Amino acid sequence: MRKRWLWLLPVTLPVALVAWAALAPIELATRDELFEIPPGTYARRMAGDKVEILPERIDLTLGLNDVLLLRNRDEVPQQFGPVLIMPGQSFRLPFEVASIYSFACSAHASGQMAVVVAPTPARGWPALQWRWQRLMKNHWKEGR
Repeated sequence: MRKRWLWLLPVTLPVALVAWAALAPIELATRDELFEIPPGTYARRMAGDKVEILPERIDLTLGLNDVLLLRNRDEVPQQFGPVLIMPGQSFRLPFEVASIYSFACSAHASGQMAVVVAPTPARGWPALQWRWQRLMKNHWKEGR
C-alpha cells in the first residue's frame, strides 16, 4: 500500500520547496553588501589599465541587503560621493528609501556609480523572484 504513494514524492517535493521559497521570510546573515577596492587599483589605472573594480550599478533591497559597505584596500584614498575613504578604511552607507542614487566614485572607471535600492519583496512571487535572482548572482559571482 505504501508503494502506491511513492510516485507523489517526485512531484510534491519540488512543489513544497517552491512554496517554501515563496512564502518563508527572507533572512540573511548580514544586511551589508560588500565591495572591495583591491590593492594596486590606482597604480593600474595610472598605468593606463581601464580596470573595472566596481560595477556601474549596485542593486540593494530594503530590509535585506540595504547597507552598502565599501572597503578600500588600495594604497591611496578613494572618493565615494562626499566621502573620502582612506587606505585600509571601510565606509558603510545604509539606505532607508527605495530609489535610484547616483554617486561620484573615484574607484570606478567612469567616475560614476548608481545604487538602485528596491523595496522589500512581498511574499509569494516577488520573494521567489528575489531568491532566484540572488541565487543566480551568487552562482555567477563564484565563477561557476
